[in-house]
Amino acid sequence: MKTDKKFDCVKMMRDIRDKVNADIKNMSPEQILDYIKKGRAEYEKIIASR
Repeated sequence: MKTDKKFDCVKMMRDIRDKVNADIKNMSPEQILDYIKKGRAEYEKIIASR
């Protein structure tokens, strides 16, 4: 049984994972940590403003 989904969380997770993998593909471990820290800081700003 297949239904029409308005939101597919598995597809969203895969899309985000593919984007992150492409972004960090040629980065050193230190650059990857900075990338993650920057993303976390941006996320915390968004959450704090709500």
